[in-house]
Amino acid sequence: MSTANHIWNTLPAEYAIPAQAPSLSEAYAYCERLARTHYENFSVATWFLPKRLRQHFFNVYAYCRISDDLGDETGDTAASLQLLDEWETELNACYAGSPRHPVFVALAGTVREFDIPKHEFSDLLNAFRQDQTVTRYQSFDDLLGYCRYSANPVGHLVLYLCGYRDAERQQLSDYTCTALQLANFWQDVTPDFQKGRIYLPLESLRKYAVSEADIASKQNTPQFLEMMRFEVQRAREWFKQGLPLISKVSRELAIDIELFSRGGQEILNAIERQGYAVLGNRPAISKSRKLALVARAALHKLI
Repeated sequence: MSTANHIWNTLPAEYAIPAQAPSLSEAYAYCERLARTHYENFSVATWFLPKRLRQHFFNVYAYCRISDDLGDETGDTAASLQLLDEWETELNACYAGSPRHPVFVALAGTVREFDIPKHEFSDLLNAFRQDQTVTRYQSFDDLLGYCRYSANPVGHLVLYLCGYRDAERQQLSDYTCTALQLANFWQDVTPDFQKGRIYLPLESLRKYAVSEADIASKQNTPQFLEMMRFEVQRAREWFKQGLPLISKVSRELAIDIELFSRGGQEILNAIERQGYAVLGNRPAISKSRKLALVARAALHKLI
């Protein structure tokens, strides 16, 4: 048994590529089940989407979910790289009309209907491959380069599904998606370090005299807190740059963009509320604040 085959067996059984392709209805059900059971906020977001788009969002989400897990859940760099290659082979088969995995059987119709370029999907795989080999980023620009592949394609996919494919909206979406990625990085400094990764730019660590040893020992030093204050403010600026997109899309999509943008900003607020001391104490948004965000979005839909 190859290393990759062995690792497929350590992931959820439903992730494996079957010998025979399922029916389209089976593939649709697979993607919806994966979306609804793996991401509590995803079903909330779909409340505000036109019903005709929900299955397409399930299909895209299922692709993103499994792609992420192949890169992040095996604990074996060589195997993850091989699995991502096998997954990309299925992506190519999807575009060629001969996929076997239920995600790609479902996704094939989505790709055709919305004329989605393949690179929007393969760029995500490049980011997950990068995670296997790059664990430090020298500069903020280097980190932005990573976000270009790890976060921004998701926004592009959403825009394609909603009928938008112009460069202006994609750029605004990139600001929001990058900001969301940065907020997640600043929230997860300790969990990421435990996986061997530091997403804080090393130039920032040097500027504020923060050492990797401080991060390893979860020392929220005054220098670390000052650095996090700077990084949080920088992420806020990216959210601000993306906000004009809300007025340039349909009402339904605008509600979703606002919901996710405000959710990301709430992560930054949570970091700020605990004095930027994120090491060993992952900031989280309380259930009541999540509900308030959803209620606000729902109210906008009714007005």
